[in-house]
Order: sequence, then C-alpha cells, then structure tokens
Amino acid sequence: MTTPATSLLPVDVPAGSIEPGVRGFWRALPREGRFLLSTVALQHLGRGMTLPFTVIYLGEVRGFSLEVAGALLGATAVVAAVYGPIAGTFVDKVGARLVVMSGSILASIGTVLLAATTNLTIAVLMVLFLGLAHGTGWSASNSLISAIVAGPLRQRYFGVNFALLNLGIGVGGLLAGVVVDVDRPMTFVLLFLLDAVLVLIPVIWLLGPLRHVHGRALPGADDDRPSYRTVLRRPGFGWILGVTALSSIVGYGQMEAGIPAFARSISQVSTEAVGALFAANTVVIVALQFTVLQRIEGHRRTRVMLAMLAIWMLAYGLLGLSGLLPGSLAAAVLAVSWGAVFGLGETLLQPSIPAMVNDAAPDHLRGRMNAANSTAFMLGAVVGPVLAGQILGKDQGWLFVAVMVVGLLGCAAMVLKIERIVPPAINGVPESNPSP
Repeated sequence: MTTPATSLLPVDVPAGSIEPGVRGFWRALPREGRFLLSTVALQHLGRGMTLPFTVIYLGEVRGFSLEVAGALLGATAVVAAVYGPIAGTFVDKVGARLVVMSGSILASIGTVLLAATTNLTIAVLMVLFLGLAHGTGWSASNSLISAIVAGPLRQRYFGVNFALLNLGIGVGGLLAGVVVDVDRPMTFVLLFLLDAVLVLIPVIWLLGPLRHVHGRALPGADDDRPSYRTVLRRPGFGWILGVTALSSIVGYGQMEAGIPAFARSISQVSTEAVGALFAANTVVIVALQFTVLQRIEGHRRTRVMLAMLAIWMLAYGLLGLSGLLPGSLAAAVLAVSWGAVFGLGETLLQPSIPAMVNDAAPDHLRGRMNAANSTAFMLGAVVGPVLAGQILGKDQGWLFVAVMVVGLLGCAAMVLKIERIVPPAINGVPESNPSP
C-alpha cells in the first residue's frame, strides 16, 4: 500500500493493509511521517556525542566539582519536570508544531551555553534553557506524531522512532569517544556546537515542508473542559502514570547512575565492560525493534508490558549474579548481559505506553496527557539516582536488586489494574477481538 503525496491527517492504516517489513511500513507512512522519521537518527547524533561526556566536561574541563556538576544536571531534570505540564497546556492551546519548534530552539541555546560554560552564572542559564527544552519533549513530539499517524501505524511509528533515536545516540557516543580529549577543551566545545545545530532539524521541517502540520485540536461541542483535573479523571490514566513513574525509577532512572555504580563497585568490572553494557543495549534495540513490533501487533498492550517487566526482572537477576562473582570474567559477561536483556524489554515498552496514552487522548487533551506522562517519566531521572546512591553508597548490592524487583512487581500489579479498566481498542486490540 502507498499513501498519497498529500494525506488527510492523521493517517490510520489497518494492520492487515500494511505490507510486511521495513519497506511496507515506510510505504504506508504519509509524506509527513517520512520527513520526520528520516532524520531522527541524525537529529540525536549530537545528543549521543554529548550525553556521556557532560559530567566529564563540567568537572575535568571546566573545573566544577563532581557535586556541583551532578547538582546542575539534577536541576535540569527538575526544571523539565516543572515546565512539562505548562508545555502540555501550550500544545493543547497553540498546537504541537509551535511547541516542538520552541523546544528545539531552547535546546540549541542551552547547548551553546553549555559549550560556553566557564562560570556558575552561565551554568545556571544553561540549566534553565535545557530544562525548558527537555520539558517540551514528549508532550510536543508525541502529540505531533499523533497528528500525523493513528492506529497500528502509530504504534509502529513510536517503536521505530525509539530505535532510530537509540541508533543516533549510540553512534554519536562512539564517535565522541574517539574525538574528545580533556586536554583539548575545544574538542568538547565543537561537539556541543554540532549538537546545537542538529537539534534544529525539526525546525527546518516544520518551517518548510511540514508547516501545515499544526497538531492543534479543533474545538468540539462535546469536549470536556481542558484541564489536568479532566486528564486525571480519564479511565485508567492515573494507573498508566503510576506505571510510567515506577518503571522509570527502577528502569531508565538507573541507567546513568545505579547500573554503572553497581557494575563498578559491586561487580567490580572494568570501565570497558560498562561501555560494552551500553553498547549491547543499543545494538539489541536497533536490531530487534522492528521484529518485536511485528510480533506484538494485535496483542494487548498490557500483556506486552507484563512481558517487558518479566524480562527486566531477568535482567536484574543477571546483574545480581554478577555481584556474586566480583572482578571475574563471568561478572563482566553478566553485567553486559544486563544491557542486552534490558534493551529487549525496552523494545516492548516504547511502542506500548506512548501508543496507549495517545490512543486514549482526545485531541483537545493530547498535549496535557503526554505532558503528564512525560513528567511521570522524569521522576526516574530525579528519584532513581538518589535511591541508587543511598543503597549502593552502603555497598548493599543485594538490597539494590531486591528493591528493583519489588518495584517491577508493583508495576505488574498496576498493569493488571489497567487491563481491567481501559477499552480493548486503547489496549491495542480491536473491540471484536479482545482475547490476545
């Protein structure tokens, strides 16, 4: 199937009408979806170049203490969490297009300030701009995607978008590792400036060929009054936020703090093994995401999330075993296995929750619902590292693994609650086929 050059948006293609494979997915996409998706990896290449080295840059190049550098990054997440609900309101009022462009411009300015950070004043301004940019993230971009595609195509789009994002970040990190040198500050500065240019790619599309995609809801006579109180009254949405928050705390919130700390202090593996852990994570996501998308098509999203939680429990089991064999080759292999197994779980999560949120969201509440989910996710970036520091700072590796597993069991309980509340169509299956 091939969509026309100019499509009535959002485009909803039945799963049975999408030809198999990447080519079939690409042909089913409207022109607007192809534009956005074609540069996702390039757009995040700069992010991959800067993400692993920001703390090193602030500490070893600009002379900030580790405590101050960590506080600056933590403050960025706090600003993002505070601004996220405001950005969601803007999406519903003025449309996703303008908010996505504003977020890209804020990110560019913040990254330039990061490159120029030589004192605390500039660093605080950097935190403000990057925090505001991150706060627009999901609420704007997911709303824009949902203005372009719907139904099974939307679920696949979220998954492929996630794989391409990881590809860009992974390749960027590898390239930056070859280029950066703490004895040559300009190597860092040039990477940050390149990132500041690449994050503007969406602005180019939205001012040019996609300027008609406003992502703004048309008023309807039966619309509820748009507010966050209305959002929280949506059936099952509070439980979805709970799953997002808790899975972020015990999952993504540990990737930059708890997992490297456990691997180094408890499992006592080399820094090369830690790097291999993240590389394995990226490879699994990029290699398997499209296959996973085809396998989960037509199955309940709640069942897919339960499978994801079981896989993440297995990952933490492997990590726990690595802590019982400190300093050994087996410990290194088990730690790297955490990255690969966790990545497999991610391929199940990313097409599920974002698609469920956007299928449940009426157009006039879409920005707020995405913003609420984004803010819940950001809790992981704030709470996760603190939780890991409190436990692993006392060398309680077994307790760390136990807390993560208990958190995942809590997520499973909430997912089962969601399954009993949300309609089959929002749960990823047609009304006439609610059994998978």
